[in-house]
Parts: sequence; structure tokens; C-alpha cells
Amino acid sequence: MKELSDIVLAGRPLTAYVKMFGVIVVGIIAAQAIRYALAKARDAATEDGPGTVSKAVVDRTLRGLLLPAIYIGSVYAGISFLDLGIKTERIVDTVALVLLTWLVVRYAAQVLHVSLVHWFGKKGREATRQRIRPLFAIADVVLWITAVIFLLDNLGFKISTIVAGLGIGGITVALASQAVLGDLFGYFVILFDRPFDSGDFIVTGDISGTIEAIGIKTTKLRSLGGELIVIANSQLTSSKIHNYQHMERRRVVFSVSVPFDTDRRRLSAVPDIVRKAVEAREHTAFDRAHLRGFGQYSLDFEIVYFVTDADYNLYMDVQQAINFDIIEGFAREGIVFALPSRSVTLSAADTGGPEATTTK
Repeated sequence: MKELSDIVLAGRPLTAYVKMFGVIVVGIIAAQAIRYALAKARDAATEDGPGTVSKAVVDRTLRGLLLPAIYIGSVYAGISFLDLGIKTERIVDTVALVLLTWLVVRYAAQVLHVSLVHWFGKKGREATRQRIRPLFAIADVVLWITAVIFLLDNLGFKISTIVAGLGIGGITVALASQAVLGDLFGYFVILFDRPFDSGDFIVTGDISGTIEAIGIKTTKLRSLGGELIVIANSQLTSSKIHNYQHMERRRVVFSVSVPFDTDRRRLSAVPDIVRKAVEAREHTAFDRAHLRGFGQYSLDFEIVYFVTDADYNLYMDVQQAINFDIIEGFAREGIVFALPSRSVTLSAADTGGPEATTTK
């Protein structure tokens, strides 16, 4: 009876095949044992706080890198027992290197995405996740370029020549696309400086609207009229931005005017009427009401108060209710609102009679 070493199959001893399959089986068993241990660790993590991130990292480590790497490594180690020849072994080495590099890059990208979401999530609202999505694409491009350079270097290509060519081409592209690069830098300014988030209502120049999406080159706003407005990031970062979403309270200044011939008692009653009208409303804080000065046709009172909520519709409702109360208060006190008027004095020579004064 022949020994295993004497049995030849496809030009190779049977023992080589036994070793190959033995290594593959051991790798599969080891992968399943690690899968079980990591699954236990994942189930032990809670859903609150850091546990959520731990589960995500464990899942990506388990499914994205460790288990596939063990499978590929065990198959590669098993095939090494077969004498496949120089050319075939070179092909196997290249395939294994490409697969492992692909796994590492994919795993690194997933972990980076989770880390960015976790890091930015601590600093802002849930809307920041939408804002950092373009950053994922940039990170993926950088990772894959690095991986390609690594592969080419290990495959025997002259990386220095390729990098030099990319550098010259990069300078050319940069000179030809300065506007695009300006918008890209504008995106990073928005990302890290955070002048606004998705869902914020902003005003810049003569443009106003709610932020819908923040991209690498442009930011999209939905105006009050309903149309979509697209603005270059560089234009936003170089202009003055009013962000009403973070306004804690709204300062309101308005005027009330009465005629010049209003007597002192009624003039003194105006600030009290206005103060009571403001204080009667919720979400308001009265500041002051004064006779500001003499207008062209009237005596002008200036009133200042605060609405303790940033909602614009609430502000308009409050102002309307205050205006109604002022009208009612003036009617009770017999105070009238000033209207544009002009007094014309006619001499006796002009009229042929006694001097007369008319008011229009």
C-alpha cells in the first residue's frame, strides 16, 4: 500500500493537498471562534451612550475586516503548500494583496465614517450628519488613492515617477479650477466653523431661506417663496450671514405718533398704555416707551420690547395683538393718531379780509 507522500495528484503529492485543506479548515474554525467571541462582546454592549458606537465598531471589525482576512489568509497559506510555479504564485500573491488592501481600505473608511459621525454628533444636532456626508466622499478618495499607490509600489512600479507626474498634473488642475477649490475650502470653513446647519433659516445679502443641503461646492436653500436657491460655498463664507435659528429672543422697535395739539395728560398716558399692551402678552419682555422727539407732522413715541421666542410667526401674532390693544387704549383716553397735516396762514392782503389760518 502506498503512503500518502507517494500518491501524486495533478503532479503534486497528496500530502500537499492534505496540508492545504487542513490549514483552510483550521482557519475556518478559528474564524468561527472569533465570530462567537466578538458576538458576545457586541451583545454585552448597551444601546445607550458609548455602547452604540462600540456595537458599530465591533460589527465592522467582525464582518468588515477580521473574518474576511482570516478566510483569505487561510486560503493563501494553504495554497502555499502547493508548488504552483513562479508565475502562478506571483498571480496568487497579487490577488491576495489586492483583496487584503481592499478589505483594509473598506474597513478604515467605515470606521472613519462612524468616528466622524460620533465626533460631530457631540458638537451639534442630528442635522450635522447630513452636513458631513461630503466629507465621507473626500475621505474615501484619499484612502483609495493611498491604497492604489501602496499596491503599485508593492507590484514593482516606480512610485516616485507616478507621484511626480501626479504633482505636476495636480498643479495644472489646481490652476484651472481655482473657483472649485475656493468652494471646497468654503465647505471646510462651513464644516468646522459651523455658521449654520441644515434646517437653519439664514439671510445673506438679498437672499433668505432655510438650509436644505450642504455640499462640497454649493449650499442649497429653500426660500420663503418655495424656490430652491443654490449658492457657492465661497460666496457664503465671504459674505455676512444672519442666522435666525440661534436667536434666543427678538428685539422689537416700533413707533407711535400723535398730533402736536395733544394735551400733556394724554401724552403722559401713552407710555402706560403701550406698556400694559406689551405686558399683557405672553413671551414678551417690556423694555421702554419714550417720547422720542418732534416729527414733521407729529410727536413720536419709540417703544422697545423683546419677544422671548425666535419664531417669526409668534412675533407677528404678538405685534398684532399689541397694536389692537394700543388702538383700544387710545380710544378710551380720547387720543388720536397723527396724520400728515400742514398749516397755511393767509394774510389780510391775500384774502382781502382778516388774517386766516387753515389746516390740511
